[in-house]
Amino acid sequence: MTPRVARVGIVVKERLPGAADVVSRLRAWLRERGVEVVDDTQCSRDEIPAAVDMVVVLGGDGTLLSMADRIGQAGRDIPILGVNFGSLGFLTEVRVNELYSSLEAVLDGSAQFDERLMLEAEAVRDGRAVDRHIVLNDVVFTKAALSRMIELSVVVNGGLVTMVKADGLIVASPTGSTAYNLAAGGPIVHPAVGALVLTPIAPHTLTNRPIVIPASSVVEVKPQVNSDADDIFVTYDGQSGYPLHAGDVIRVRRAEQALRLVKAPARSYFEVLREKLKWGER
Repeated sequence: MTPRVARVGIVVKERLPGAADVVSRLRAWLRERGVEVVDDTQCSRDEIPAAVDMVVVLGGDGTLLSMADRIGQAGRDIPILGVNFGSLGFLTEVRVNELYSSLEAVLDGSAQFDERLMLEAEAVRDGRAVDRHIVLNDVVFTKAALSRMIELSVVVNGGLVTMVKADGLIVASPTGSTAYNLAAGGPIVHPAVGALVLTPIAPHTLTNRPIVIPASSVVEVKPQVNSDADDIFVTYDGQSGYPLHAGDVIRVRRAEQALRLVKAPARSYFEVLREKLKWGER
C-alpha cells in the first residue's frame, strides 16, 4: 500500500515556456486536496527529496534525471512523476493533459509504478573510498578533448573481462540503455530486466563489443598504467564528474534502492520506444 502523500515537491525546468500557469493551477489543485506544496524557492533541489513524499517534475528527461539522482543520493523511497512539455520522453512519459489524472491516481492509491534499477558508483583512491554517487542512467569514462585514446581495465566480480582501448566506456543501467549507450551503439535493455551494460565508445578493436551482464555484478574500472590518468574523466549521469588519478578504481554495482516512476496511463514502454525512435516510419 502506498503511504499517504502529504507533501509534494514541484521541480520545473528553467525557462520552460508555459510552465508558470501550469504550476499555479497545480498548486491550487493540490492545496484543495490538503496536500502541501514544496518547490525550489523554499529549499534547494538537493533538499527537496528529504522534505516531501513525492516529486513532480515539469520539463524533460534531463530535469527528471537530475532529481532522480538526488532522490537516490538522499536514500529516499518516494515516487517521481515526470511531465513532458514537448515530445514524449523516455522518462517523462506523462503528458500535460494527463497530469491531474495521474496525480489523482497517486493520491487515491490506484497508481501503478515502474521500478527502475539504479547504480551505485564508488571511487576508491589509495585503498579507501573517496566519493559515492547513486545514478539512474550511467557512469561514463571519457578522454579529454585533445587526449589520445584511453586504456581501461574492466573487471567483473574479481575477474578480468577486457582491456578497453577506446574513446571511452559506458556502464549503463537498463534505463540508461536508451541514453548515451544507445548513441554509442549499445543494446536497448527493457527496464524490467535485471542487467548492466558495458559499452565501449569508438573502440580501437572492432571485436570489442557491448556486453550485457547480470545486475548482481560488481564492475571495477581502472585506468591502465600506460595511460595518462589525468586525461580520463568519469561522469555520473552527465550531471557531475572529475578527472581520475593514477591508480583510481571506480566500482559500479546495482544500488540497494530502486527509483519509482509513476507510470503513464495506458502507455507501454514499447509505445514510448516506437514514438521516440520512429520505429515503423519511412
